[in-house]
Amino acid sequence: MTSALGAGFLFGIGLWLSGMANPRKVLDFLDITGNWDPSLLLVMGGAVIVTAISFRPLLRRKPVDFKTALDAPLIIGAGIFGIGWGIGGYCPGPALTALSNLSADVLVFVAAMVGGGFLAKIAAPAGPGA
Repeated sequence: MTSALGAGFLFGIGLWLSGMANPRKVLDFLDITGNWDPSLLLVMGGAVIVTAISFRPLLRRKPVDFKTALDAPLIIGAGIFGIGWGIGGYCPGPALTALSNLSADVLVFVAAMVGGGFLAKIAAPAGPGA
């Protein structure tokens, strides 16, 4: 539990330092015709590098069958996530980090995120991973 707490704390610090806890960073990145902020590319690039290095050994242990891994619920869920991220400027990790701001928009976002999670749990049948 201590390592999970430490990892979460480190992740939260990284989100603050990168500016990801500020939805304006995301919204300005998506606004290519207005006040475009390309700095999010550095955050994404860093994440891709860490993932490429870290996941390679994990994928060697247990290969992923992409024909069954990419199903309709995953693709639809990813689309809904992307739309919500583009509209609100938050995704779950930065939203939880931004709760320390106590702003109304992040409180509404997190409440909707938690409510949506409960609704999904109720509406979706329990799958193999549940």
